Amino acid sequence: MKLQGKKIAVVGGGPGGLTLAKLLQLKGANVTVYERDINKEVRQQGATLDLHEESGLEALRRANLMNEFKASFRPDAGRLRVLDDQAIIKMDDHEIQHDYQEDRPEIDRAPLRDILINSLHEDTIIWDSQFISMEKQENGWLLHFKNGKSFYADIVVAADGGNSKIRSHITDIKPIYSGVTIVEGNIYNAEKNAPKLWEITKGGKVFALGNEQSIILSTKGEGSLSFYTGCKVSENWVQESGIDFNNKEQVFDWFKVAFSSWSDQWQELFASNEIWCMPRPQYHFPLDQTWTTLPNLTMLGDAAHRMPPYAGEGVNQAMQDAFELAENLTSDNFPDIQTAISDYEKQMQARAAAVTKDTLVNTEILHTESGLDKLLTMFNKGI
Repeated sequence: MKLQGKKIAVVGGGPGGLTLAKLLQLKGANVTVYERDINKEVRQQGATLDLHEESGLEALRRANLMNEFKASFRPDAGRLRVLDDQAIIKMDDHEIQHDYQEDRPEIDRAPLRDILINSLHEDTIIWDSQFISMEKQENGWLLHFKNGKSFYADIVVAADGGNSKIRSHITDIKPIYSGVTIVEGNIYNAEKNAPKLWEITKGGKVFALGNEQSIILSTKGEGSLSFYTGCKVSENWVQESGIDFNNKEQVFDWFKVAFSSWSDQWQELFASNEIWCMPRPQYHFPLDQTWTTLPNLTMLGDAAHRMPPYAGEGVNQAMQDAFELAENLTSDNFPDIQTAISDYEKQMQARAAAVTKDTLVNTEILHTESGLDKLLTMFNKGI
């Protein structure tokens, strides 16, 4: 095997990086994951994840983790309600009784991460390792971390997210602003702290559209409610707004003005003090992005192809990247590692371009005046 005697560093312990590490270990590779979180107990924010047959679920099958997934996924968590800005229900999956098919099963981020972490060899993950920089050394790379430690690797895979610091070593292609900024949040103990919204979601998801804006809600198994508010604002709105997003009252004041045409019921998003939120301008990379393959450095997931969340593809694309890269690196079909990486990157770039294109269409639809009607038409057609 071409990886014999090679040290592989995966920078980033999200689903993509962890999946890659698991698949490489199954083939006997020496892989270490460097993760910025202090430990595995750090709270996982964000919405539930719907895993797709050809990508996320396929990755778990290849990793021999489907039994663990079936024990942890949340049946019916994908049931969706579509509402207007006055909280009037326009479509309701919960009304479907016998023929409801959940072809994209949902799992919370924390259980999925735990499944992947627990499947790895002991000490595979080096926690509290926030990447700072890297430099070429011998035939590989010397990685430097905020904790003051440095490690050598023969091969490095950047799995460090949309704001990847490693990506610039591979390409200087910059992301493009989508025109939409999300305020992402989590309401903890939501049944108590946001009872009306908790009841509306009914253990599943809510898409609410109006006035070229969106609110997406997802219930989580531990009782929290995650949300995304989507607005068309300028690229530098987060800085120009003057809002301290660590100050819940300032965020609440913004929301009451920005969403003033929406029913007061939505104000429960920011009514409690048991809340976490963060602004996230939504970017994507050019559909035609390519770069020259390096002999010992590549990337996967958001580092390679970040995109808005409006197609549910982020985690799925990352996990598909992981199994395609692992397959190439451990295959005898390529004469060397660089050729294996090149083949992976070409396939990944083409696949990600198609998915990004679809995602941008969805992003536009959800934030137009006729977005609600268009969304209902899409769902009625089974898209």
